Order: sequence, then C-alpha cells, then structure tokens
Amino acid sequence: MLSGRIEELGTEYAAIERSLGDPAVLADTREYTRLTRRHRELTPLITLWTEYRAQERLAQDARSLLTDPEMADLARSELDAALTRMATLENELEVLLLPRDPYDSHDVILELRAGAGGDEAGLFAADLLRLYTRYVEGLNLKLSVADASESDLGGYSRLVAEVAGENAYRAMKWERGVHRVQRVPATETQGRIHTSTVTVAVLPQVEQEDVQLDLSEVRIDVFRAQGAGGQGVNTTDSAVRATYRAGTPEEIMVVCQDGRSQIKNKEKALQILRARLAERQREERAVTEREARSAQVGSGDRSEKIRTYNYPQNRVTDHRLTGDDKNFALDSVMEGALAGVVTALERAEREQQLSEMTDHATA
Repeated sequence: MLSGRIEELGTEYAAIERSLGDPAVLADTREYTRLTRRHRELTPLITLWTEYRAQERLAQDARSLLTDPEMADLARSELDAALTRMATLENELEVLLLPRDPYDSHDVILELRAGAGGDEAGLFAADLLRLYTRYVEGLNLKLSVADASESDLGGYSRLVAEVAGENAYRAMKWERGVHRVQRVPATETQGRIHTSTVTVAVLPQVEQEDVQLDLSEVRIDVFRAQGAGGQGVNTTDSAVRATYRAGTPEEIMVVCQDGRSQIKNKEKALQILRARLAERQREERAVTEREARSAQVGSGDRSEKIRTYNYPQNRVTDHRLTGDDKNFALDSVMEGALAGVVTALERAEREQQLSEMTDHATA
C-alpha cells in the first residue's frame, strides 16, 4: 500500500519535471508557480523513496550471499544495516504521506483584535504584531499592515495584515485562537497582575476563481486615510471600504488604507473579503459535516485560550500541547523565536494522524 501510493506520486513528479521544461508552461506564470510549488513538496518524498529502493536492493544482494561461507558474516552485517535503515526510512515516508493542509502554501490574511482587558489588550496586540514580524522575517516571509485602529496608548484595538511568501499559511496557521497575557501593565501603580486577551484569525488567501464573490453585492466606499497607516497618503481619497451584503446578517466589511493608491487598496480589500468569505464557507461546511475542528477564534473571553504568556514567570504555555513540550521561554518567543512552538505543534499533529491511521487500519 505504501509503495503503491508513492509510485503514483513518483509518476506525478516525473510528469511535473517534464512540464517544467515545456515553453508553454514557462510562459504561464500561474501554472509554472503551481508546478514548482508542487515539485518542492514532492522532492523530499521522492528522495527518501529513492534511498529506500537502493537499501532494498542492498538487502536483496546481501541475502543472496548468506549461503556463501566466506561472505556470510559480511552479508549478514550488511543485511542488518540495510533493514535497519529501511525501517527508519519507512517511518519517515509514512510521515511525509500524511494528509497535508491544502492551504499550507497560500499567503495569509492575519487579523488581531483586542479582547478582554481594555488598553492592556491593545498593547499586547502590538506586542504580538512585533513577535510575528520578527518570526516571519526569519522565514523570509513578508508581513505588511493593510489596516489598523490604534488605541490611545499606542496599541491596536484591531489590525489586519498580509503575510506573503512560501508556505506562509503553514507557518502562521497555529496562531489562530485566543492569546492570553498575564503581566503588570505599565499603567498599573500598585503592581497587580492583569489578565488580557487578543484574538488572532489566520485566513488563507484564495484565488479569485476559488470563491464565488458577486461584485454586484459589494458596496465600495472611498475616503481619506487616517491614523498612522494614513500618514503621507491622506491628502486624497485613497482609503477603501468594501462591504459585502451591507445591512444583512451576512454583512462582511473590510477597510484597506495602507497604500497610496486607491486602486491598490481596492484590490487588497477585495482580496481580504474573498478570504473572509471563503473562511465563512469552510465554517458552514464544517458545521454541516459535524467536523470537530472549528475555523474561528472564540469570543475573546479569558477562559477561551490556545496560549498563555505569563510575564512574571517568563513562560509561554501552549495549551494544545502536553507535558514538558507545552512550556517555552517567554523572552525568546516575544523576540520572534516561535519556531520551537510551531515544531512541537506540528509533531503533535503528526502523532495524532499516525495514531488515527493505525486505529483505522486495525478497526
């Protein structure tokens, strides 16, 4: 079963390599990008499979020499080494064959909203923006703010940004949920620890053809950009507000005012609108199919959380992990060292998938 699935992917891999040499594909930017992305996804699997088949041949050759008195000891040693390596490779191949999130390679719409805690929640939203900016820079991704509502103390009550680059959604998807912070605010005169929250939404960007958006149902308003994002651009009506099905329960509103160009802001607003609409459609399908996984963050209540940032104890705790794996040094994480948390979450997901596959196979 393992070999059959890999052989199918090997056939796909060979076809992609042939296509990448086709002038028609080279001239089609979208198709070329799609194929090169898929080629990169399959390369680690094909590399391991090539080594597995080589070890398989070595094992066969060693078995053929076991009856030779002069070569038996050497053959047995080589056979044991080949079988050990094959077992390791088989485990690695099983991991690579686990279902991938189809949105892993997509760019991301990132939304931060201050929840419980007032001004302190807004300040922590600014801290999270700084954390994410440093984190994605280390992955050669780019974070750009599309719209933000600043609070009086320099934080954010709401912020919308784009994260672009290879596997942006894979890098950011674990951040969706409620983030709780416990610390003494700068404005606290008696040294009391406060608890505040920020909700984070991570929406994969979608292609225009992937979501049905009737532009006749979208109202576009233009106005002068305001706030920090509008400095230097607020002499013209460059900001854009896109409202889907205004005045109905299905209303979605997007504001984009970061760019100097009204056209660019309109394009970005519609892009974010499509991402939100696609997310809503995924949620509706999840409810219909009774899927356990929810696509939205909670209400921002302190009790709903995926992660706690405890400043007095210099500890970040991710509540989706267990044991010693769930705690990390806060000072490092806040400087952008989020890779360790993400790696632990990915490992836990793989272990759960493998366990489910085993349970299914033995059922």
